[in-house]
Amino acid sequence: MASQVNTSARSLMLRIEEALPQTQCTRCGFPDCTAYAEAMAFEGAPINQCPPGGQEGIERLSAITGRPALPLNPEHGREGPLHLAVIDENWCIGCTLCIKACPTDAIVGSHKHMHTVIEPWCTGCELCLPVCPVDCIQLENTSGERTGWAAWSPVAAETARQRYTSRQKRLLSQREKHEQRQLEKARTKLEDLQTHTRSEEGDAGLGERERKRAILEAVLSKAKARQRPT
Repeated sequence: MASQVNTSARSLMLRIEEALPQTQCTRCGFPDCTAYAEAMAFEGAPINQCPPGGQEGIERLSAITGRPALPLNPEHGREGPLHLAVIDENWCIGCTLCIKACPTDAIVGSHKHMHTVIEPWCTGCELCLPVCPVDCIQLENTSGERTGWAAWSPVAAETARQRYTSRQKRLLSQREKHEQRQLEKARTKLEDLQTHTRSEEGDAGLGERERKRAILEAVLSKAKARQRPT
């Protein structure tokens, strides 16, 4: 019975997620659209917290969940047109902070070189605005008076979801590779503490080696715990 309930909730979650615009803007109060969909399906989170989807989005979610189509909660923003982030090349300092903030890898550039936005990939999430130290990013209205799903499309939403998923996988792979490199360094130092410890005589030298041994063993123990299947 529990399995059937979980399967039903999972199916509901997927339907809810498909009804979200996939801007990954976090204005709903969750880290991404998937997290919001899971909260609606499994935890009963309100269905009126997605400004990009607008009122039509709420009505779609209402039809899926059977809950009342309440007005958009103003605490999460207001419905508006689709925006495109535009970088002023005369002010861009190439800090790469906007690249790190963009959930769909829509910003390209390199350190100390001007960045640019790839229009079809930008969801108008606005996450690049607060991180820019020189305020060189502006938003342009690209949908006129059309708002919510009238300004968005299922094709654009699916593109955004795919790019966000791809980015998350890449970042996870990078973190895992970084952790593996750090572990290898820790193992190397642990295997030859004498070489990696300041050459001090007597108790001072022994105490320093034991201090480092304890630190390295703790690092390795935490790493092994993270690698265990949950």
